[in-house]
Order: sequence, then C-alpha cells, then structure tokens
Amino acid sequence: MARTARTEYDESQAAKRLGVPVAAFRWARATGLVPPPTGSSVWSRAVVEAMDAEAIKASLPRAPISGAAAADHIAEALGTPNKLQEKASVTAFVVRQFIRRGLLTELSASPGGSLVNPDQVHAVCQREDLAVLVAEDTPLGPDQAASRLKVRRVEFNYMLELGWIQAADTVEVRFGTSRAGAVPVALFRTADIDALEGAHPGIDWERLRSMKPGQRSPLATMTKVGAGT
Repeated sequence: MARTARTEYDESQAAKRLGVPVAAFRWARATGLVPPPTGSSVWSRAVVEAMDAEAIKASLPRAPISGAAAADHIAEALGTPNKLQEKASVTAFVVRQFIRRGLLTELSASPGGSLVNPDQVHAVCQREDLAVLVAEDTPLGPDQAASRLKVRRVEFNYMLELGWIQAADTVEVRFGTSRAGAVPVALFRTADIDALEGAHPGIDWERLRSMKPGQRSPLATMTKVGAGT
C-alpha cells in the first residue's frame, strides 16, 4: 500500500523533517527566521522544505539550559547565589513568569520543564530593573499571600472564590514523611497579591485586617456578580 506524503507539519514534525533540534526550531521561530505557521499551528510541506536547516541550527549556537540553571544565573547576577542561600533567592517559578512576560523564550516541547537560551538569560541579567522584576515574580503560597495582605487565610480563600486573583502556577509538595503522596499547592505572583487592594478600592480593607478568629468574614456574603460593586 502506497504511503501518503505528509502535506502539513507541526512544530516537532517540521524540526524532525529538517533534522534540527526542536529547541533550535523554536528559537528560530521566535526570532523570525522561521515564518509564522498557517492554520492551526502547522506549516505546509512547501514552506518547511524551503526553510534553511543550517541557518536554524546556527541561530542557537549554545545548548539551551534548564529553568533551574537559568534561575541560578539570575540569582548570581543579583548577588545572591542560590547555592549560598538557605532558601533559593530565585526559583524556576520566576523563570516561568519571565517566559510569560516575554522576557525569555520557552524552547522546550515538554510540559515537564523549561529550556531557555543561555544568551537570552545573560541579556536579561544585564537589565537594570532585574531586581524589581524578580521581586514582582517571586512566588507566594496561599498562607504567605494571606500574610502579605495581613488578612486571615479565610479572607484570602474568599478572594479566590470571588475570582479576584488566580494562581500563576501549581507545584507538587510533599509534607513530612506522609505516604499520601505529593499535594498540589497553588503559587501566586507577589505583584498580583500587592495589586489586590488597589484593584478593589471599595472593600473595607482595614476591617478585613481586623477580623478575629471565629468572626464571619465580610466577604462571605459577596458573589462574583457583586464583587466589583
């Protein structure tokens, strides 16, 4: 039976056809060397065959590094090397947020971890506002977020239910020696937490911050429809 020739290629298929790493293909796409896909993130056979494989390979001269390695480089640029800290000053969470900001380009085709261009990381590390960017993207767990807002955890839980804020990421955390397995924990950007009060000026924040254990939260009667009123 005759084999049907492929007429369209997705990212991985195009990279394989050209004999280049997917990371190099992604970088070439981000820099404009590879034209935008047509249709649903696919390229036609003619477009793929017209691509310059050698130029795509050359566009990424150094091997990409992991998100954790990128975090280490950023921490060193800030003068707070992760290896010298009891707790890492910059984590892979920050790198993922930099990717979402467009400061770094995701080169990994796997959802399990990030790969980035080391030269692009070096350029980011030269930014004068690097410390500010890292501070904005520093992760906070739910308890840490509530503490930063100076409210009880119950108030923060209501804010989540009201849709005032969403988690930027979720990580699996194992507590102690529990055999129950890892527990998913939501992480929030510090900048998003800091922006909550300004985003909801009609809320009596002083009252929220003065609530005592056992008292019913003022947010308990609110709904998503009335959250902005």
